[in-house]
Amino acid sequence: MFTLTDDERAISDTARDFASEYLAPNAIEWDQTKHFPVDVLRKAGSLGMGGIYISEDVGGSGLTRLDAVRIFEQLAKGCPSIAAYVSIHNMVTWMIDSFGTDEQRHQWVPALASMEHLGSYCLTEPGAGSDAAALSTKAVRDGDDYLLTGVKQFISGAGTSDVYVVMARTGSAGAKGISAFIVPKGAEGLSFGANEKKMGWNAQPTRQVILDEVRVPAANLLGQEGDGFRIAMSGLNGGRLNIAACSVGGAQAALQKAVNHLAERKAFGSPLLDSQALQFQLADMRTELEAARTLLWRAAAALDEDANDKVELCAMAKRFATDTGFDVANKALQMHGGYGYLSEYGLEKIVRDLRVHQILEGANEIMRVVIARAVVGTVGAA
Repeated sequence: MFTLTDDERAISDTARDFASEYLAPNAIEWDQTKHFPVDVLRKAGSLGMGGIYISEDVGGSGLTRLDAVRIFEQLAKGCPSIAAYVSIHNMVTWMIDSFGTDEQRHQWVPALASMEHLGSYCLTEPGAGSDAAALSTKAVRDGDDYLLTGVKQFISGAGTSDVYVVMARTGSAGAKGISAFIVPKGAEGLSFGANEKKMGWNAQPTRQVILDEVRVPAANLLGQEGDGFRIAMSGLNGGRLNIAACSVGGAQAALQKAVNHLAERKAFGSPLLDSQALQFQLADMRTELEAARTLLWRAAAALDEDANDKVELCAMAKRFATDTGFDVANKALQMHGGYGYLSEYGLEKIVRDLRVHQILEGANEIMRVVIARAVVGTVGAA
């Protein structure tokens, strides 16, 4: 796991080089202008980053979850916001590839894998966030179609994306009454709210997805009726790993900025980097990031192997890496003093971007619930 093969190193290097060339030089401008760089995303797609762990027969790269977290860490060093959107897009593509019929896979996945089409994941609602099983969007069967009505909240890529995987209620209350649907952008009755004004993640749009009796063919049902919550949660296992990797990558970039700044900046006649107090802080930051990365890789390997403890390991990695990533980035900003507060240095953007990682893909409080359930379930075990 910890010694990369030549192929694994080449994959990581490709992502690093892409981030250095296309993301890092533009990240601050995209943040300030709220620009969603679809052209750059398509360049990422041409390198296989739109379908990282997607089957090769439908245009995917066929890589592992472990490959994916290494890729997302490198992308996030350039721009956590864009890396995070690529993560969400991959989650959507994987859900169709994994749970769709062969016809659905060949119809929808190739254009998503190449990022010719972009995807959005639609689970959260204005009144159903952490309690996702309480969602109220309805899907009513009407002949050979379903009519979808409801509102989805905080949807990354909404309004720009071409494909929406929407969770809607086809049955009774609770998780077992939820189904998943593939909804194309041009569907009649589908509209979008205003682009939300956010603390971070400004380089990707976040809007409501509004469904007003949106008619979709029954052929767009993903899996069977009642499978939607299971499909949504399965997608989130990988999504949690990816967003954790984005936190590690963003924080790693912040740490390097801090080291460079402390080496250049002098106070009281000596470089700040000579201060043992600051050296100790850097040592702790580096250690915490390495611990987060190690847990992340362990969880990714468990997901690749379909291990029995994969769900709680993904939750552990997400909780630990996103908390650690924000903390390290925030400390790196502090080490810059007043310069860290200026947008041109890029530190405040990283801090703003990483803060939401502690909330999305399951808030970290919910990750603790998932982990605690696994711990409590071991009572009486040998």
